[in-house]
Amino acid sequence: MDLTVAHQFDDAEQQQEASTLGMWIFLATEILFFGGMFLGYTVYRAMYPHEFAAASSHLDVVLGTVNTAVLLCSSLTMALGVYSAQLGSRRMLALCLGLTMLLGAVFLGIKFYEYYQKYEEGLIPGSGFTWAGANPNQTSLFFVFYFIMTGMHALHMIIGLGLMTVLVLLTRRGRFTPSYYTPVELGGLYWHFVDIVWVFLFPLLYLIDRSS
Repeated sequence: MDLTVAHQFDDAEQQQEASTLGMWIFLATEILFFGGMFLGYTVYRAMYPHEFAAASSHLDVVLGTVNTAVLLCSSLTMALGVYSAQLGSRRMLALCLGLTMLLGAVFLGIKFYEYYQKYEEGLIPGSGFTWAGANPNQTSLFFVFYFIMTGMHALHMIIGLGLMTVLVLLTRRGRFTPSYYTPVELGGLYWHFVDIVWVFLFPLLYLIDRSS
């Protein structure tokens, strides 16, 4: 009896297809979730283009670029992890998952440092918001979207680190084989999705307004 196949499935192939379909449905709901925030940002940016441009100039492009590179590297290590699982290389799989977690932690560290910078500059929306330029209320809207969108992305990164931790523990227990690595593959799908969200967030928040 194959212990990796749950009792409600006829075989491993059916289980994998159902699991993959479930993950894609979940990711579709996540697209709708982030899509609402992207739409709101786009509408308000069209209403207040100059204020959003001025606010965007206060973001650190260097740190944003470094974080983008870090996440792209983490997608590479995650892809290598899935490949290692397919080959049945438990040691390489654990290494790739560990590197993915390390890169994810570096990303979060840089992002939280950016948050601290904004706190020091008085750019946290609310009663303590400090803006020397014109139209501070409209300008603060940019930072509302910035903190909500990047904050939700960071939350998804933290969840991803939790998933990677579980995968590492299962890897060390020898749960994955060349014939059963579905959790690693689905974990990779989630991680790549989170990385793709940042690929859109980076130019939307850091770059587009600077070119206008």
